[in-house]
Amino acid sequence: MMMFDWSRAAACLTLDPELFFPISTEGLGHEQVERAKTICQGCPVRQPCLDYAISTGQAYGVWGGTDPAQRRALAANPAARVHGQSGSKAAARKRSRSPASR
Repeated sequence: MMMFDWSRAAACLTLDPELFFPISTEGLGHEQVERAKTICQGCPVRQPCLDYAISTGQAYGVWGGTDPAQRRALAANPAARVHGQSGSKAAARKRSRSPASR
């Protein structure tokens, strides 16, 4: 298996990969996805992981704190890729920073 430099600092490096690749995103699988995303929140390489997943079209698993549906949305709207935020969160953040909203 090929290892990228950034992946050597990943919070998930020593954890069971099955946590990040549940069979389903419903029921117990949903709980796994949420646990995996929690681990990703504090990961020092979250953004490179997310960038890798989007650029290589990773269709399964939790990468960079996102599930497959979130990555599809981010890939469809590259402007929303501010630290893995969905388009609506990124837009709200942008609005809160604009001079008109002050």
